[in-house]
Amino acid sequence: MTWQDVLLDGFGRLPGVVEHIAKGLKQEDLDWRPQKDSNCIGWLFWHATRGEDAQMSDLMGEKQLWISGGWHKKFNRPADAGDTGFGHKPKQLAAFKSPPASVLIGYQRAVTKRSLKYIKSLKGADLGRELNEPWFQPLPTVGVRLMSILEDSILHGGEASYVRGLRQGMGWQKY
Repeated sequence: MTWQDVLLDGFGRLPGVVEHIAKGLKQEDLDWRPQKDSNCIGWLFWHATRGEDAQMSDLMGEKQLWISGGWHKKFNRPADAGDTGFGHKPKQLAAFKSPPASVLIGYQRAVTKRSLKYIKSLKGADLGRELNEPWFQPLPTVGVRLMSILEDSILHGGEASYVRGLRQGMGWQKY
């Protein structure tokens, strides 16, 4: 197994995470928050996918699918490339309304498809290319950024799974 196989496998699992956790959820389940300042399942998946879309787009030098693919319309949100949920305050969390699970899944699938295409295009030497982000020291590389995106998505998937467990109790996770 190569480094590329590992990344392809990791990123390739993300749509399945969203599908598994969101399966059978109603609108009120997607929007339910355990506390006033907590994230709901829909927001967690939107945020993780937005983060992947924004960061991969930056690495690729392409426009975000959020805007170019019209996903912002399906989420009933503005075409704001900077709105990824990073730094959202409780008031913004409360205002977030999830689209149907099928839209959350569709967006993740589209972003993952493009991410996999990008990863397949990389050569080993590309992973060590430093990114022009002087606010981070040491400067991150493409490889570090890819692992950061994957880690963030996995963590938010775990959070969404936990929130679903809080909402529905044990037993929802049938394989």
